[in-house]
Amino acid sequence: MQSPVLKHIRWARTPFLSSHQNLPRAPTLTPTSAGILLFPPPSSLIISPNALVNGGKSKSGRAWRERGHFHNYSFRSSRSRRVGGCVAMPCSSKVKVSGGGGGGGGADENGALRNFKLNESTFLASLMPKQEIGADRFIEAHPRYDGRGVVIAIFDSGVDPAAAGLQETTEGKPKVLDVIDCTGSGDVDTSKVVKADADGCIRGASGASLVVNSSWKNPSGEWHVGYKLVYELFTDTLTSRLKKERKKKWDEKNQEEIAKAVKHLDEFDQKYPKSDDANLKRSREDLQNKVDILRKQADNYDDKGPVIDAVVWHDGELWRAALDTQSLEDDPDCGKLADFVPLTNFRTERKFGVFSKLDACTAVLNIYDEGNVLSIVTDSSPHGTHVAGIATAFHPKEPLLNGIAPGAQLISCKIGDSRLGSMETGTGLTRALIAAVEHKCDLINMSYGEPALLPDYGRFVDLVNEVVNKHRLTFVSSAGNSGPALSTVGAPGGTSSSIIGVGAYVSPAMAAGAHSVVEAPAEGLEYTWSSRGPTVDGDLGVSISAPGGAVAPVPTWTLQKRMLMNGTSMASPSACGGTALLISAMKAEGVCVSPYTVRKALENTAEPVGQSLADKLTTGQGLMQVDKAYEYICLSPGIPSVWYDVKVNQSGKSSKYLWTCQYLCEAPVSRGVYLREAAACQQSTEWAVLVEPKFHEGVSNLEELAPFEECIQLHSTDKAVVKPPEYLLLTNNGRSFNIVVDPSKLSSGLHYYEVYGVDCKAPWRGPIFRIPITITKPMTVENRPPRVSFSKMSFLPGHIERRFIEVPLGASWVEAIVRASEFDTTRRFFIDTLQICPLQRPIKWESVVTFSSPGAKTFAFPVVGGQTMELAVSQFWSSGLGSHEGTLVDFEIAFHGIDVSKEEIILDGSDAPVRIDAEALLASEKLSPVAVLNKLRIPFRPVDAKLITLTGSRDKLPSGKQTLALTLTYKIKLEDGAEVKPQVPLLNNRIYDTKFESQFYMISDSNKRVYSMGDVYPNASKLPKGDYTLQLYLRHDNVQYLEKLKQLVLFIEKSLEDKDVIRLSFFSEPDGPIMGNGGYKSSELAPGKKEAIYLAPPSKDKLPKNAPQGSVLLGTISYGRLLSGQEAGKSGQKSPVSYPISYVVPPNKGDEDKQKGSSASNKTVSERLEEEVRDAKIKVLGSLKQETEEERSEWKKLSDSLRSEYPKYTPLLAKILEGLLSRNNITDKIKHNEVVIAAANEVASSVDKEELAKFFSLKPDPEDDEAEKMKKKMEATRDQLADALYSKGLALSDIESLKKGEKAETVAVAEGTIDVEWTDVRTVTDSGGKPDLFEETFKELQKWVDVKSSKYGTLTVLREKRRGRLGTALKVLNDMIQEDGDPPKKKLYDMKLSLLEDIGWTHVAAYEKQWMHVRFPPSLPLF
Repeated sequence: MQSPVLKHIRWARTPFLSSHQNLPRAPTLTPTSAGILLFPPPSSLIISPNALVNGGKSKSGRAWRERGHFHNYSFRSSRSRRVGGCVAMPCSSKVKVSGGGGGGGGADENGALRNFKLNESTFLASLMPKQEIGADRFIEAHPRYDGRGVVIAIFDSGVDPAAAGLQETTEGKPKVLDVIDCTGSGDVDTSKVVKADADGCIRGASGASLVVNSSWKNPSGEWHVGYKLVYELFTDTLTSRLKKERKKKWDEKNQEEIAKAVKHLDEFDQKYPKSDDANLKRSREDLQNKVDILRKQADNYDDKGPVIDAVVWHDGELWRAALDTQSLEDDPDCGKLADFVPLTNFRTERKFGVFSKLDACTAVLNIYDEGNVLSIVTDSSPHGTHVAGIATAFHPKEPLLNGIAPGAQLISCKIGDSRLGSMETGTGLTRALIAAVEHKCDLINMSYGEPALLPDYGRFVDLVNEVVNKHRLTFVSSAGNSGPALSTVGAPGGTSSSIIGVGAYVSPAMAAGAHSVVEAPAEGLEYTWSSRGPTVDGDLGVSISAPGGAVAPVPTWTLQKRMLMNGTSMASPSACGGTALLISAMKAEGVCVSPYTVRKALENTAEPVGQSLADKLTTGQGLMQVDKAYEYICLSPGIPSVWYDVKVNQSGKSSKYLWTCQYLCEAPVSRGVYLREAAACQQSTEWAVLVEPKFHEGVSNLEELAPFEECIQLHSTDKAVVKPPEYLLLTNNGRSFNIVVDPSKLSSGLHYYEVYGVDCKAPWRGPIFRIPITITKPMTVENRPPRVSFSKMSFLPGHIERRFIEVPLGASWVEAIVRASEFDTTRRFFIDTLQICPLQRPIKWESVVTFSSPGAKTFAFPVVGGQTMELAVSQFWSSGLGSHEGTLVDFEIAFHGIDVSKEEIILDGSDAPVRIDAEALLASEKLSPVAVLNKLRIPFRPVDAKLITLTGSRDKLPSGKQTLALTLTYKIKLEDGAEVKPQVPLLNNRIYDTKFESQFYMISDSNKRVYSMGDVYPNASKLPKGDYTLQLYLRHDNVQYLEKLKQLVLFIEKSLEDKDVIRLSFFSEPDGPIMGNGGYKSSELAPGKKEAIYLAPPSKDKLPKNAPQGSVLLGTISYGRLLSGQEAGKSGQKSPVSYPISYVVPPNKGDEDKQKGSSASNKTVSERLEEEVRDAKIKVLGSLKQETEEERSEWKKLSDSLRSEYPKYTPLLAKILEGLLSRNNITDKIKHNEVVIAAANEVASSVDKEELAKFFSLKPDPEDDEAEKMKKKMEATRDQLADALYSKGLALSDIESLKKGEKAETVAVAEGTIDVEWTDVRTVTDSGGKPDLFEETFKELQKWVDVKSSKYGTLTVLREKRRGRLGTALKVLNDMIQEDGDPPKKKLYDMKLSLLEDIGWTHVAAYEKQWMHVRFPPSLPLF
């Protein structure tokens, strides 16, 4: 099972980013000991900064962050446009082409870097590497081909148009043409339309009154309003900085108020040192409450951020928008809506704004859907700006820091969703492709990715193929940072045929300059963490390599101009920038631009890195060389723009083997030969190869397809192992041939070969197609117990040792020890193991080990028996530089395993145990089974499904199809607070290798407060008790697919608390669970000996409450134990391998039949009939609506009739009072309250209070049925009385408030008038001297219920407020809110705000107002 850590990855490291996972979402910048700033993208894997800096693998958000420096950022292939006719370009006379062979060092130019000393200019040049790929030489020779005329789409976390070097091109043209949030994370619902009043004010969506600038043109007078919590637009790093600043200022104000409150308390104690007066005691309590509340407020401070109001309108020509950002400013005169310079879509005027000086965050505004949606575009991490800077930055005063193609322009397509911590979504990816085609881009750069189950497969890959093949964009993407093990390339960059996948290279100059190492390596090499090929279907994986580190621009909110990041995320834009130089030249010279031609030029002119052919699995065809690729293209004007699609299948694997040119066989198809398992390496195999020329869509049948014919000479890099035919005549319809691969005589280890075809008429073109053949012949482990040792492996910086081992059948885990010796300075090693199993993502275990002195480390990790395991041990590329001593490493592996008859256990809900047969096949093992159930999975079906067509331009596919959206609604009830995770097995854990476009969910309560959001990699969220709505949003252009999903089952997975975790029992006998004997703990398994154990289902009394029938309890079961002193990885568990176990919850125990009706009744039939009729009439009364005058009149007639018929029947009078309280839109509130008071008095007078009090003074017999019935009746009467008194008290208070000008009469308190402040308001009488009815009502209520409870506490709050004890009133109110387990009630928080304002704590009131937008939003956010 693939770890969720391997979710989205930005292939980059800020010095470090690693494998991806579902983790916290926003990146952070951390200084490291190596002088590198770390910017780990969001993900589920967390690695220490030290591990990251040294290439440690971290699994994080959706961007490539694995072992090396990676940021998971993806960039889309950009389209190259055909320009005029095909004209030959001037070029040099000779071109060096890389053939099928490998080997050789770097270029002469790179070799010159081996012995050098940095000066200022070479140091600056190393920060933005160009010499390594020949970009500097190319621009020096062709200064006008610096990227001008080329548009690059940056698919990433967003680009800051205010960042250094991203304002203009070398020609003075705008650098950034458009900035788009493709994810929707910055969307604001502005569908609400308001009109300005006579003073030019409008009511914002947040409730604030906003003054509109009178100079703004708005012919319609309609203003669209919305609001956004600003922290939702910021990265975690920026939010953290702002929170610290705001907390500091808030604390200062809070301390001032605490000081005042303490002063008043001290003065009171001095004036009344010892007083027994009850009123004075209550006054002192009030003062103490104020002090306590302020202190507690500081402890519970949780800043949800300011709210910004957004206003959108049409000025007669364009849609425009403005923001009110006063809440971000300290100065109340700053940030006003009227002072905001209105913006329109960035594409139109290329203008942007900044929220405030404090955050320094750039914002772009785009308006969609006729003003109903405002997109506020901010970046979700510095990664995208850094990537854009590498590709295109232009610094007129610092040319050495220019990007690769300073003359190019770009569009920013934000695919990193801010709601998910910058992980990409399917929606973002699709919209980005749409934007790239719409803007007629030439290139796409994407530095995002993740491991994939199926290579070159999925919805996104299909769309990319269309963009590349039809619209001619060249797509460049990072290969990943999961190395050094083989087959670690990620999707889409390393696994998709239409994308140029880029590995990360580091030169001596980069090491010395950018990385500031003590001593640079002697020659360039691939970063240790750069992902390696081949793909699981045999493709090379990495196309080319480029410098994988740079100091490049970052957003202004980081408060710095540049930052060092490394990773394949950085290598990709370096290659993309170099490609932009080529396309710039081609367009300037009128040469037809084709991604096929460009890619072939890059691959066939790359400089090999490393000494063997197998190094291609690491570096691809080598380090790209822009100048040589240009020379290659100069010779190619007459060559057709063709890509050669290669499909490979083992002969005899399909009964339908149709290798004609138009048909493919139905057997699994690969793009190369990958022999990995032992059985496949023992004999010769024959492989059928189909080569099909792929032309761009729309080419002429007569002029290009029909005449196409090439004579191909086939070559093998070693005919003793791989034998192809000698020649091939290739036409437009393709051609198949067979090759024979014989690995039988090869030694164990890695072997790489190629079959490549060369055009007989133009051999200078080099290989026009290649068939990779990778053989990892494993060694077998014959000895028993099975152990393997690799001794005296010698390491220098960057060196990798690979061993391939056939894991013995029966093995399920490994216990290993590594020893390092004979070195001086600290050494750091990457240790990876990797296995490939059918239809699974590669199973990878990894560790970063640091030795400060000679010593040993132990490990344990799971393995799959019978499958080849690669062990890759690598000394980190910069570890040990400056030391002239090598390191000797010994690695010992011991295989262990307990073979069981059932790996996945399903308990079906019956009482029968499950038999498990266990056997040790390799050596004696201790059988010590442990099984726990720690999660509950409950299925839900949607209660509603809405399918709509998205009409906006950003959702119209390049093909012209419109995207549709399906919103499924699920209702979820939690009886207790729990940590929950939504699961959709059909859709989860795949974003690239799936045919579904995208999904997104949000969980909200009845107040519309959103508690959780997620996508294909759901997160666990802690939810309090209550009712929730989960909305699942699915997109696709095929309505049939979405129709099939309208009843999609979703699971809510709840983590059980420790006390509820079920530990299952084992028995040695099948009847043990029932008989209670034969319990099983552990035993020794001798090789070849089987032992049967029985796993008992959980006892019914241990099942968690609220586990409905059909839900499933999940957990794990393990069988073996590690040797003493060993640990399984970081978890410290005793067994390194476990298997899934589940228990289906059976039907609940049926309730015993209950006797209907009373067991004995003394009432006659006529009396019972009369009661039934009466109750039915009351039920009808309660069902009547009172929304109109006519309905209220009908209700009054019936209520009067029933009141006269049953004048003293308390339930009827309570129902009448309930009906009065349910009325809305009351015009005369005083009169209505008087009617309520009268109705409440009727209820109270109908109750015999003496009888009620007498009953509750006695304790009824719980075994007496009649007594129990009477108890329920009297409790209901008491509650009806209490509710009536409570409603009467509220009505009296409301009348008093209305008559006093909306404020209840309180004691006027002036600063310094302490006597008045501390004087209790005993009774309040009106001008006629009548008694205080409110006080009388309160005291009567106090007799029957707890007046401070959440149900009745509001009356206590009002009473304390009337008496001037605002601190006590606030304390009671806070206790009510805390006690109320249901979703928060808005009326309680409104009352709290009123109290805070009355007290004068403006800073706390402002804080609570921000929280109101979180707790009680007017609507759910947009998807």
